[in-house]
Amino acid sequence: MEREHKGSRGHKEREEFAIVLDFLPNGYPFSEGSSYKKKPIVQAMGTKNLTLLELAPKIGVFLQPHEKVYIGEMKREKIHHIIRRLPFSKLTPTAKSELSYAIDQIIDENEDKFVEFFNKARPLTTRMHSLELLPGMGKKRMWELLDEREEKPFEGLKEVNERVKLLPHAKDMVKKRIIKELEGEEKHYLFVRP
Repeated sequence: MEREHKGSRGHKEREEFAIVLDFLPNGYPFSEGSSYKKKPIVQAMGTKNLTLLELAPKIGVFLQPHEKVYIGEMKREKIHHIIRRLPFSKLTPTAKSELSYAIDQIIDENEDKFVEFFNKARPLTTRMHSLELLPGMGKKRMWELLDEREEKPFEGLKEVNERVKLLPHAKDMVKKRIIKELEGEEKHYLFVRP
């Protein structure tokens, strides 16, 4: 089952919704056991903590990639239970190819959360700022961004790019960082629950 994670306010945060990455109605094709014993599997990504999950759908349910499903504590319509957290290496080729689209969907639906990162990110050490962990963010652009946000907080990801010239697209930077964190072995995690 999914482990609980204490949020910044001390309360436990659980995934409430997940985006389907792959639906395997006959289970994993190369798993051991006869095919009649194999159960359907869903590979999905939680929308709050960006957790990769393996889910068991309810009997007779058919799911599509990009479909958002409820996985919280209340009555679930399509998902029976959460089987486990899933390492990136266990994603199917289909799930890996759908991951970028799912992350786009999560960023678009929660843009305020990611804009807040650009507005409130802090130094990690005396020599490194958390903004520098974003792919394509050099020291010069980081200092420009810090100066801009001091004048006025950013209101959207598009505005980050309008005000900080020559910066790679903010949304793409966030997406690339999320994928790196999902792949694992990062020292610092900005967006994904390790």
